[in-house]
Amino acid sequence: MSSDTLHALVIGLLGSLGVVGVGALVLYLLRGRALTTSIVLLTLVPLVAIIVGVVGTSQFMFTAELRRTAIVWLVVTAVSVPSAIVLGSSLARAIVWEREALERERSAERSRRELLAWLSHDLRTPIAGVQAMTEALEDGVVSSPEDVKQYAQLIRAETLRLASMIDDLFEMSQINAGTLALDVGPIAVDDVVRSAVEAARPAGERHGVRLAVEGRPRGTLAVGAAPELMRVLRNLLGNAIRHTPEGSTVTVSIGSDRSEVWLRVDDSCGGIPDHDLAKVFDMGYRGSAARESDGQGAGMGLAIARGLLDAQSGSIDVRNHDTGCQFEIRLPAA
Repeated sequence: MSSDTLHALVIGLLGSLGVVGVGALVLYLLRGRALTTSIVLLTLVPLVAIIVGVVGTSQFMFTAELRRTAIVWLVVTAVSVPSAIVLGSSLARAIVWEREALERERSAERSRRELLAWLSHDLRTPIAGVQAMTEALEDGVVSSPEDVKQYAQLIRAETLRLASMIDDLFEMSQINAGTLALDVGPIAVDDVVRSAVEAARPAGERHGVRLAVEGRPRGTLAVGAAPELMRVLRNLLGNAIRHTPEGSTVTVSIGSDRSEVWLRVDDSCGGIPDHDLAKVFDMGYRGSAARESDGQGAGMGLAIARGLLDAQSGSIDVRNHDTGCQFEIRLPAA
């Protein structure tokens, strides 16, 4: 190899390495920017490095051959940069989608394991109680008519509790499988709210909690399924009543904007810890102050509520306020 050729190679290599170094530095400085910017840089850096190497090797002598080569470079750049952006964006979306799908699958698996753990505990308690009471009846430990009647009532209550938990589990499995079919159509939200409040009023009276309705009590129409919306509201009201101090008020508000109808249930529970707010709708989740941590369910009530509203093209959210928390339901306006 002649010294001239070696010298040209060194100049071309140094020029290309300089461009690559500058490109790497710019890419590092712009690492927090849009993905498209990074793709453009990754595409242009090799092309510019080649151009600088060739121009440096030719000692900046812009001959006719070099000009023709430059035109080819421009054409290649005009084609390769948009192609790289399209292909890179598609690949990035696929990677992100796969990562999110994997994370959803892992989260669902964690939720299933947690749910099974909670169910094994919650099912064991009423089953053990029923077994103990039936053994007492069978052994003659309880014989007076009054005691037998009381035991029969307790057994019935525990049996109903077990049936309710099994129904919740079945409905949760339908929601997770996407096979839940609802009769969705225009509904009078005020009628649903009134029925839910009246159904919850006896529980409120037992706990010394007042129930109030605010907003637009009549004429508010939404697209949804009335029985399922009623169930969600009764669940929210039951939780609110249990966690609201005696003498306080649980308020249901009704309103609408241009495209949605909203319902809000405000209580005075003292609020939900911030680290629990994002998890209260997870299946089987029970935090330090979860809405169902008092043994009234298997941690599925709020998860089912979210699933039922998702099936109606609605949503549910929760936030804290001064004295408690607020659950907000949104449904498409009719």
